[in-house]
Parts: sequence; C-alpha cells; structure tokens
Amino acid sequence: MAKSRITPDARPGARVTWCRLGGVSIPFPSPTIPVPSRAEVFLGYLDFFRSRLVSKLEGLPSGELRRSRLPSGWTPLGLLKHLTFVEMRWLEWGFEGRDVPDPWGDSRDDRWYVGPEETLAGLVAALHAQAGRTRAIVESHDLDEIGQPGERWDGADPPPLERILFHLLQEYARHVGHLDIASELAQGPTGE
Repeated sequence: MAKSRITPDARPGARVTWCRLGGVSIPFPSPTIPVPSRAEVFLGYLDFFRSRLVSKLEGLPSGELRRSRLPSGWTPLGLLKHLTFVEMRWLEWGFEGRDVPDPWGDSRDDRWYVGPEETLAGLVAALHAQAGRTRAIVESHDLDEIGQPGERWDGADPPPLERILFHLLQEYARHVGHLDIASELAQGPTGE
C-alpha cells in the first residue's frame, strides 16, 4: 500500500491546497516567500504542520501508533484525532457557532481516545476533510471578524478569527514537537 503525503500545488502564485502525492511533504513556509494575505500565512503554516504530523505518523512502525511512551498516556493516533477535533472546536463550533454532534469526541474520561476500529488512514482522511472546512471558513471571513457567541466560549466574549488561528498554530507546533519526542523514542522520523 502506497503511503499518502500531503503537499501543495507548487506552481508560482497557486493557492496551497492539500493533495495526495507519494513521498513529498509541504516545505516550511519561509517568511521570505511572498503570500497574498495574512490569512494565507495562517493557512500555509497550518498546512505545513498537518503535513509534518502525517509524515511523522506514517514513518512510525504500526505498533507505535497506539502505544504511549509517556507518563501522560497519549498515543500518536490520539494526537492526530485530537488535532482534528481542536480545529473543529475552535472554528466550526466556536467561531462559526455551528451545532456539532460531539465537540469533545476525541476524549473519554478526560483523556484522548481512539476507538479500536479507527485507523491511521481513516484519521488522516478526517484531518484532510477538516483542513478543507478550515480553509473554507478562513477564506470566507475577515481575520478581524469576531466569532459567534456560544457554548464554546463558556460565557466569555468570542475572540476574532486571527486570534483563533494563532492559537491553532501554537497548538499544532507544540503537539508536532511532542510527536517528535515520541517518534525519536520509537526510532521514527523527527525534525522538519
């Protein structure tokens, strides 16, 4: 079975979108490469971090995907599912105020949870689908637009889209770094 990687369309001026190509991942979005908008800066970095996440997971031995190497008990598949739900919670349930069936579906008993029927391929497909929804949300709103009031904010004022995107970037950067540590312990891929 060929591994799928996520990579952008590399034509000059092309919008970065996810597509499946073997063996290639999205390059780091260098600050010296011009982009058309601040929104594209956020989207480019999110695409990059998702790409690194998937590349690292695909490089792990299959027995490591559900194994925890840390006292906290999280697993690489749990991290993947968590990040997919994080995007949904912040952007769909939070910013847009949509009803979502189970916003905390990545957790059970206050821990990340992956069901025995869930696979790397299925969770990568869910991340890919969420990335498309995220892009559609970001492209249809101004960065300074304030989110909809709702349950997500626990009574606080909703933040603007730009603040949410900044939060998502730090979440991805932090967790992909965590995955580096687990991957190194499992003799898997690390670094950019």
